[in-house]
Amino acid sequence: MRVITFQEPGQVRVSLESPAELVAGTVRVRTLYSGVSAGTELTAYRGTNPYLSRKWDTERRLFVEGQTHAYPLAGWGYQEVGEVVEAAPDVADPPVGSLVWGIWGHRAEAVVPADKLVGHVLPPGADPVTGVFARVGAIALNAVHAADIHLGDQVAIFGQGVIGLLATRLAVLSGARVVAADGIADRLELARKFGAAETFDIASGSVAEFMRKRVEGADTAIELSGSHAGLHEAIRTVRKGGRVVAAGFYQGDGIGLRLGEEFHHNQVQLVSSQIGGVASWLAHRWDVERMQRTFMELVHRGEVDARELVSHIMPLDRAAEAFDLIDRHQSEVLQLVFEFEESQ
Repeated sequence: MRVITFQEPGQVRVSLESPAELVAGTVRVRTLYSGVSAGTELTAYRGTNPYLSRKWDTERRLFVEGQTHAYPLAGWGYQEVGEVVEAAPDVADPPVGSLVWGIWGHRAEAVVPADKLVGHVLPPGADPVTGVFARVGAIALNAVHAADIHLGDQVAIFGQGVIGLLATRLAVLSGARVVAADGIADRLELARKFGAAETFDIASGSVAEFMRKRVEGADTAIELSGSHAGLHEAIRTVRKGGRVVAAGFYQGDGIGLRLGEEFHHNQVQLVSSQIGGVASWLAHRWDVERMQRTFMELVHRGEVDARELVSHIMPLDRAAEAFDLIDRHQSEVLQLVFEFEESQ
């Protein structure tokens, strides 16, 4: 069975692994499409992911000396779509032949617990490619929830990659007036299609100064560029007592993040949003599963046009080329998807 493997930083190959055994309570899924996370997966490709140099202590929830993961890294992936081709005798749902979305990595097939796929069946007529957006859509929704947006709020969203664009759309659906900030013209155009009231090219100046010319600052900012400079500007952009949701995956030391300035003087709230959990004040009502399903319902109802974000569909055989493209030419790539059918 074919699987994408990071051999070491900057080196990708398609290798082979033995198919897993079908056991009670599981189904075998043949992969059709697999979506790439240009954030998390790029940290593995580049070797900057903290799991590669520090050990995550799950009980104490601390990074400590050691190593959590080591190369080669096989099967990293963010969201997959496939066909259920076999089910254990005790499994009735999801049925054989159904198309499902889930997480099993960049591999040609997987044996998955059936209960992890209940409610993940694509409806008839749905474009199967849209299934690769369930997790990134949940990340965007998680950030919007953490922002605690109210009808009429002025919201600035930094970074209009896939998750940023989805956050823009979801914030608009939540009743916000969104200013979308990025440095790539095509992404700003998409942000307008997704409902942003205004867009701002970060190469032209300061988002904070731009917002204060129109209003007294944003009520909330969502930072999704993963840049410490972007996080600093998001902090500058919100009004006194405003909230900044830091949802990017920040790497290395915080160069450019000066917490003695606006953060200190404007008593800014800084909230972290990460897909490992939901905002604490919503945990009694929401979980990651509900966020994923909610997002996919919005896609199926036509309220979020996820298919618009697919910029590249590439066969599995071109995995090395695909990651090199994302690494060297990020501005040219939105959602890259691996297609498995042509590579079987």
